[in-house]
Amino acid sequence: MPALPAFPLTRRPSDARRRGRLVLSLVVFVAVSAAAALAYLSFPSAGRTSPPAVRTEADCCRGMEGLELWGPAVKWGSDHRLPSAAACCAACKAMCPHPKDGACRCDSWVFCGDERKCKDRLGECWLKKQKDVMAPAVIAKGEDVMWTSGLIFGKGEGIVGLETNLGTLHIQLLPGCAPRSVDHFIELLGLRNCAGCRFYRAEGRGNVWDAKGDHEKNVAFGPPYALLQGTLEVDGVPFKKIPREACPAVKRGSVAWVGSGPEFLISLADHEEWRDAYTVFGNVLPMDMAIAEEMTLLPTSTDVWSNVKVKVLKDPVYFKVKRSSNASAV
Repeated sequence: MPALPAFPLTRRPSDARRRGRLVLSLVVFVAVSAAAALAYLSFPSAGRTSPPAVRTEADCCRGMEGLELWGPAVKWGSDHRLPSAAACCAACKAMCPHPKDGACRCDSWVFCGDERKCKDRLGECWLKKQKDVMAPAVIAKGEDVMWTSGLIFGKGEGIVGLETNLGTLHIQLLPGCAPRSVDHFIELLGLRNCAGCRFYRAEGRGNVWDAKGDHEKNVAFGPPYALLQGTLEVDGVPFKKIPREACPAVKRGSVAWVGSGPEFLISLADHEEWRDAYTVFGNVLPMDMAIAEEMTLLPTSTDVWSNVKVKVLKDPVYFKVKRSSNASAV
């Protein structure tokens, strides 16, 4: 049996309008488990076992090591010690919304879990409230920092928009599953520029998945592969590869990195066949999925990547990254 690939479709077509004719490149993941072509995952096999259970978004409660967030404390760590970063995260999440009044009283947490570095501060769990959770106050960041910090988004918070000429795709970010990915978006918002960010591949559901994203029985898993693919690489700004984070199942509306980025995808269907191969860092709000579906109706040409036929947009769809309309636009 061939090794199961993560998603070996990182070939990005050139953009003749901006860069002239560029040589197409193929980036191959350097991982034993990512050696085979996507075609293997795209057809059912009697000998293949069912996908293993993967953690859901609700199970995710993670933070970034080497990060100390500042801000007013709603619970002091010196009087609040817990056994793990996950427990500290859960304590903050329990206050957002608060069971008494529904308000989000805690939107960030700071935990000290390195026994060597923390010493007598081991286990301290500070619960805090940011002035702006999408622009958190950072006091220290780096490998020598002993703290692990994370964010919690309340209702209507942590939403970014990919603004295209077809409309805006609003994405709910998932800091508990992918804190480093969310940190990247916060940095991206700070740049106030996403020149070069675009969708370049669009494939509909065809007869493979229904309108709800459920896979039709006794049908291959593509082509088409029910996804949009693009890049979040800003022209002139080196992209820092993002380590693998928590990997919930890819569902309709899931937004995930292809490898370690900057390539990413938006799923138009439930892809159980992909198992837990990708870092899912957000979800497109249901009301905007019609925009994503509309993109698959744009003119495309056929190309072959790793022996897999794909549909590439004849004209890439460029987008800007902005905060949600219910927050301050940038």
